[in-house]
Order: sequence, then structure tokens, then C-alpha cells
Amino acid sequence: MVLDVVVAGAPILKQIADEVKFVGRNERCLLNDMADTMYAHDGVGLAAPQIGFAVRIIVVDDGNGLIEMVNPVITEASGSVVDEEGCLSCPGFTGPVSRYEQITVEGLDRSMRKVSLICSGLLARIFQHEIDHLDGVLFTEKAISLAMPNAEA
Repeated sequence: MVLDVVVAGAPILKQIADEVKFVGRNERCLLNDMADTMYAHDGVGLAAPQIGFAVRIIVVDDGNGLIEMVNPVITEASGSVVDEEGCLSCPGFTGPVSRYEQITVEGLDRSMRKVSLICSGLLARIFQHEIDHLDGVLFTEKAISLAMPNAEA
């Protein structure tokens, strides 16, 4: 089911999301709804707080298929690269953000199996952006500058 995306200014986007203790039916339904919502809004990532749930669940897709992760944690990081970002919760805004170039992220899948991924490029950027949402941080707080490309002068 496609859900509404919460936009900047909503208190839930500033909260630290709760760790998920068990991945059951409700969490699997949430993962399905998150993927539906992300794809319907042409996103590359979505965190549960962005649809009103203060739990540590994200979905990402850099064009190579859906990745679901519960309780994601970055365990290793290296390098630095600046690139443009946007956000479904900050419609119209874009800006350059410095992120790690390569990360290792660990968490659980929908079956509560431990997963570990080494990511670089766009996928690493998406994971970092979505994990920030779980910690109550928006990309606009990290952006070097902000622009609204379609804003009229």
C-alpha cells in the first residue's frame, strides 16, 4: 500500500527511532508498504519515520534491486565524497552533502537473519541518508548549501 510521506517540520522526523526487537507480521507489512511508497514517489530510499513509524527500518534501491534492512548500523566507513542529494520529506530541495565513499552496513533482513553489505557510490550514500533519518537528521542539516531548482525568482 502506498502511504503518505511525512514532510519536514513533522516532529517524528526529529526523533531517534526505536530499535526493532522482533520482525513479525506487522514489520513485514511495513517493509512492503515502504517499498510501495518509495517506488510510487520515485525515491531511491525510505526510512520508516518518513511514513510515520518511529522504528529503525529502511528500504533502498540504487537501481540494482530492493534492499530491506532492520536496525541498520554502519560498522566501517572510509573516504569522503560530495554529491547532490534530495529527499522525499523535503520536496523540491537539493544540495551537496559530504558522505563516506565506502561503508559497511549491518542489520537484519525480514527473516531476522543478520546481513552485512559493503557499499560504495550511490548505494553507500543512500544508506547513510536513510540511517540519518533513523537518528532524526535531515539532509538539509548536512548540506553545504540548499537550492530549490524549480523556485521562481
